[in-house]
Amino acid sequence: MRERTVEQEREHRKIQLATAFRIFARYGFEEGVAGHITARDPEWPDHLWVNPYGVHFARVKVSDLLLLNGEGKVVGGSRRTNKTAFAIHAAIHDARPDVVAVAHAHTLNGRAWASLSRPLDPIIQESCAFWNDHVVFDDYRGLVLDKAEGEAIAQAMGGTRAAILRHHGLLTVGRTVEEAVWWFITMDRAAHMQLMAEAAGTPRIMSTEEATLAHRQFGNANQARHSFNLLADLVREEQPDVVE
Repeated sequence: MRERTVEQEREHRKIQLATAFRIFARYGFEEGVAGHITARDPEWPDHLWVNPYGVHFARVKVSDLLLLNGEGKVVGGSRRTNKTAFAIHAAIHDARPDVVAVAHAHTLNGRAWASLSRPLDPIIQESCAFWNDHVVFDDYRGLVLDKAEGEAIAQAMGGTRAAILRHHGLLTVGRTVEEAVWWFITMDRAAHMQLMAEAAGTPRIMSTEEATLAHRQFGNANQARHSFNLLADLVREEQPDVVE
């Protein structure tokens, strides 16, 4: 497969990013003006593509996306930005050169689980995508408007793929947009499954060997990419305006 040029890679990331918001809308992950997914620009590593303020996830198009520079200023696009997107996401991108995309939304399952201030347990094979690969960020200070708090989240995450933000929700990262978004969907479902299981009784915890195997099988990048693209193909077939 021929390697993409910088321009082709930028366009690819933007198409996947705009599509990701439509996917989030299908899952009911929207909550007013809250929630963001960012993608690092392939040419300027300190620049991020992000959704504009006040546009519903279900209506985001490629042409709506904003490019923010390292200071959080809009240098591409004509709409307003959400300051919390830069405060959280830019700090994580700065701390993690391996991360291309960061996903965060205020979902019902994610917020419910985040109120418990606990990591997810390995009770379902898909939950093991996060086995020893996520943290609980236990410091709540309201809306994140200061990049210093984003830096604290990044420091707490270390090299992991996800964080549970107490009283706030879930956050995932990936080496591609596809990974970050699929991990977010998987994590939200894992939170839902554990809430249901614990409401019914005491779920059985997988052994270290079982959880390690499941992490390898359900936490790999190829599965994330293929799973994302199944959803992306549906969105782009049914809503072709997303690429406009």
